[in-house]
Amino acid sequence: MAQKDKKKQKTFRPKARIPRGFRDRIGAEIAAERAMLARISAVFEAWGFDPLETPALEFTDALGKFLPDVDRPNEGVFSLQDDDEQWLSLRYDLTAPLARFVAENYDALPKPFRRYQAGPVWRNEKPGPGRFRQFTQCDADTVGAPAPEADAEMCALFCAVIEAAGIKRDGYFIRVSNRKIVDGLFEKLGLEGDAKADVRLAVMRSMDKFDRFGEEGVAALLGSGREDDSGDFTKGAGLDDAKIETVLSFLKSGPDETRLRFKEDGAGLVARGQDTLAAIADLVGETKSGAEGLEELSGIERATLNFSALPIIFDSSVIRGLDYYTGPVFEAMLRSDFKDDKGRMVQIGSVGGGGRYDGLVERFKGVKVPATGISVGVSRLLAALALQDKTAETAPGPVVVLALEKDQMSSYQQMAAELRAAGLRAEVYLGGSGMRAQMKYADKRGAPVAVICGEDERARGEATVKDLALGAELSKDIEDNKAWREDQPAQFSVKRGELVEAVKKVLNRKP
Repeated sequence: MAQKDKKKQKTFRPKARIPRGFRDRIGAEIAAERAMLARISAVFEAWGFDPLETPALEFTDALGKFLPDVDRPNEGVFSLQDDDEQWLSLRYDLTAPLARFVAENYDALPKPFRRYQAGPVWRNEKPGPGRFRQFTQCDADTVGAPAPEADAEMCALFCAVIEAAGIKRDGYFIRVSNRKIVDGLFEKLGLEGDAKADVRLAVMRSMDKFDRFGEEGVAALLGSGREDDSGDFTKGAGLDDAKIETVLSFLKSGPDETRLRFKEDGAGLVARGQDTLAAIADLVGETKSGAEGLEELSGIERATLNFSALPIIFDSSVIRGLDYYTGPVFEAMLRSDFKDDKGRMVQIGSVGGGGRYDGLVERFKGVKVPATGISVGVSRLLAALALQDKTAETAPGPVVVLALEKDQMSSYQQMAAELRAAGLRAEVYLGGSGMRAQMKYADKRGAPVAVICGEDERARGEATVKDLALGAELSKDIEDNKAWREDQPAQFSVKRGELVEAVKKVLNRKP
């Protein structure tokens, strides 16, 4: 009986699954990201920014409560309690840790302090298509520079970074606004003061969705609320119709993609900011905050004249969701001229943002420390590049050296080492299966070449080089197996000492 009961007991096996909002990545995507980040980092260093690395975990109180999704559990961040009962959180961006670093090392750092950083961040927010809870950010910041020239430089740097990533000058533009003109709007709406802080935050989050939801969607969020396609309902800010109309007029005062102005000489996109600034002045110019914001935007406009023909425009609909911005805010937008494999238009939209945050270091130091920066949306920019270059060939895998004789493993490793020393990717098959399985492995790895050295080749002092890429091309046209066996133009033998040069020649073959 006991034996029977024992048979009924099931061994617990955890289910192989991944938490919602996270994903695994492999191979080509990681290589593409690494290459793009290398190009971006080179731009940052050329502009005088030094690299910085901060830990993934920070004390929760050091990060602050600036996320736009604070109504979710853990207030938008993933948190845990340490063994000394202090709360730690995974960083939700790279800017808050920078502020902590600057405050901690303030006296030793040069001012201004210029740094760049790339790494993963985590947000406990509702996931969706293309929206993950872990993603990569790449930032550059200048801490200690109050002048509008620093903000203008950030806009120009954004342009240089996007172009280094692979987007052409006519494929993007940088939108610029100022949080103070939003504060001026709140003054006009009668939403000043601590008692209206929650309403202001709800209004600002609604405005930040103008590009995604449009006028109708934002109007719903400003009013009673909005139900999305999944049936989830977001409670609105509760404004009356007159105030909603004022907010929408504010959002529409800047240029949109159909109203951008171009220089007649064709020197690139140059939005005439005077018209936008005049429209904003008509709405909020009489308020104290609005006047300050307009003055700062005018300073940026003058400073951007130092950067000829850059696609920088002024647009009051730029809000930015993070609550620590205190002045100018920026957003990098791609034009909607990408097509997927089925010929459908794909909207990428924003690929990064940033702005001025003069109060973050002040949280630690008690004195204002001016700061401004940008953050590149790595995943979105990669997605855009993939659509833009969808006809480009996938990077090949490594050369695979087949291991047909166990007692010859050292000679196989020597072949791979020689190939690597010549700057080629190479590996030895270590799976323990036969030749057919090894060839299937090379195919799955995307290997351009397989190197075969069995007993016969070894006796002749040779190695066989199999051009897998050419073989795949030729097999499409070969209908007669006999002809294929007799010809085999994609496979040849070389002297062992000529292996590296033979493989190089195959890899350099023009299609």
